[in-house]
Amino acid sequence: MTRRTVRIAMNGVTGRMGYRQHLVRSLLAIREQGGLSLTDGNVLWPEPILVGRREQALREIARRHGLSDWSTDLDAVLADPATDVYFDSQVTSARAPAVTKAISAGKHVYTEKPTAADLQSALALVRLARQAGIRHGVVQDKLFLPGLLKLKRLVEGGFFGRILSVRGEFGYWVFEGDWQEAQRPSWNYRSEDGGGIVVDMFPHWEYVLHELFGRVKTVQAHAVTHLPRRWDEHGKPYEATADDAAYAVFQLEGGVVAQVNSSWAVRVNRDELVEFQVDGVHGSAVAGLRHCRVQHRSATPKPVWNPDLAATDSFRDQWQEVPDNAVFGNGFKMQWECFLRHVALGEPFRWDLLAGARGVQLAELGLKSSAEGRRFDVPELVP
Repeated sequence: MTRRTVRIAMNGVTGRMGYRQHLVRSLLAIREQGGLSLTDGNVLWPEPILVGRREQALREIARRHGLSDWSTDLDAVLADPATDVYFDSQVTSARAPAVTKAISAGKHVYTEKPTAADLQSALALVRLARQAGIRHGVVQDKLFLPGLLKLKRLVEGGFFGRILSVRGEFGYWVFEGDWQEAQRPSWNYRSEDGGGIVVDMFPHWEYVLHELFGRVKTVQAHAVTHLPRRWDEHGKPYEATADDAAYAVFQLEGGVVAQVNSSWAVRVNRDELVEFQVDGVHGSAVAGLRHCRVQHRSATPKPVWNPDLAATDSFRDQWQEVPDNAVFGNGFKMQWECFLRHVALGEPFRWDLLAGARGVQLAELGLKSSAEGRRFDVPELVP
């Protein structure tokens, strides 16, 4: 057995998502398990190169985890022939230029979404990557969540029969930052910095709907800024110019209707922070991050509407929990493993830059729909 090292430049690792999910819970977790076993009998060993603008933060992260490679000079890292992969989890506005540099340097690319600030830039990345012949992927982590893996199992097993509709609820209250510290960075609420819940979440909804139920054919959305004033990380008030909530209806291939609400200005009265209810002729399911509950038509009660009498049944208790039937790991780590196998052995990996461009397209059309107050078709992308 041979250990093969793959050197990965990780740009944006000082941010919350880049550090927690991609460095600690993905690449370092792979190292802790002894590397990634490949089908050719070898083991792939990821070697992170920490990249960013804050030297002190990079130095501290490297010290904390016993890493030796870090740099504030992205160009130098990309020019190094020993660098194999470039990963990007920066703010959206900085992503496309950096990914372009990495592709031009001949590096394989794995990136967070959205892949670019607009569709044309996202498609330009697709064309550039194909011309360069590099391998490329986009983080689509929610597909690897236990709840959605169970939901996919139900879809593929024919549990629903003909699927009628999908209803998604996502969100939580993000504190304004004055009397309690906000849980998200302030740039998320400034459109000039690439913020906004449509730009953030519609790329997620695109791949979830596309992978589980069918391609999105139309979008009608209403985006709003419910909280126009917030306070930043230094306690300074600022104007929130980006949308913090969006209410959307999508028509999917095959006639399924999906309605998804996204909000950072909602208080949670659900079992999980995101839940999808799928209703079909033969049964229904509610899937969250980890859990999935079902109700088959043979076990569906017959409630009668009567506003004069209190309901005596507990409707939630009439649903059945879907068993795990598998050991589920961290979703980010699972997709990293798939991508690294794609890089090392060329194993199929369909979540590429074109898939990322579809998410950018849906966000762009969602904002246009909200601005103009009408529904838009979502053309199938040709890079």
